Amino acid sequence: MTATDHPSRITGSTVRRSGYAHAVWHTVRSYVALTKPRIIETLLVTTVPTMFLAARGLPPLWLVAVTLVGGTLAAASANTLNCYLDRDIDLVMHRTKNRPLVTGVIPPGHALVFGAVLALAAIGLLAVVVNLLAAALALGAIAFYVLVYTMLLKRRTPQNIVWGGAAGSMQVLIGWAAVTGSLTWAPFVLFAVIFLWTPPHYWPLSMRFEQDYAAAGVPMLPVVASDLHVARRVVAYSWAMVAASLLLVPVAPTGPVYAVAATVLGAVFLLEAYRLLGRAKAGVVGAALNPMRLFHFSISYISLLFVAVALDPFIGH
Repeated sequence: MTATDHPSRITGSTVRRSGYAHAVWHTVRSYVALTKPRIIETLLVTTVPTMFLAARGLPPLWLVAVTLVGGTLAAASANTLNCYLDRDIDLVMHRTKNRPLVTGVIPPGHALVFGAVLALAAIGLLAVVVNLLAAALALGAIAFYVLVYTMLLKRRTPQNIVWGGAAGSMQVLIGWAAVTGSLTWAPFVLFAVIFLWTPPHYWPLSMRFEQDYAAAGVPMLPVVASDLHVARRVVAYSWAMVAASLLLVPVAPTGPVYAVAATVLGAVFLLEAYRLLGRAKAGVVGAALNPMRLFHFSISYISLLFVAVALDPFIGH
């Protein structure tokens, strides 16, 4: 055994390499966390089915892949810049106190640069490989989420999440534009579905974390209004959402698969919304109000509805 092969030196070198690899992996995970990947998943679930509907079948797979990458980068950019701007709020709120900018794993300046680079990559990729309309829509989505929702509305009005939903709704317009190079009424109906879905999806979550938002000074509707008022608004937006989903049948047009799915899923969504309203009317508070039941179902609703959108072009009308 040579001097360089001494067991203690080998062990020390291995430990250092392991520690370095762990630090790199932790940093990578932290940057990914800035992009809020769970939110991106929901956005992308709506993009591919929209592209299938626009193509009336299977669009080129390369186009689907590039559009998904571009849409992911755009959403990741918007979410990262949101984390940068809201880091003071995240510090106060219990459910966000472990985000990378709060814990100090990532410096704010690095996050700002990361968000800007993601935006440039998204717009550049879509402009060069897909088309200029898709790129312009992606830029609009980023700008709206960061400038209008995060900087202007979120801290000033309980209507914040209502209008903030427009940014998330842009993915269907991007998907449609990627396939056709233009926009018709059908993608705007899908836009309306997601736009109207956002309040009854997010307000139940806000009800669950009402104290967090109150402590951070964010006027989410459940902070400034009673549970009964919020539940009534949830029911109203749910009806509007279901109506918009059924409007796609004559506008697209779609066949019986989508029509049946939209009707059944909409009925279940309304049932859950009215159950929340019933508990609020009965004066139920705290955990017994169980707003997260509707929140979790709302994710299933939008996912299954767009599965029906994807299947519709392949099944006879």
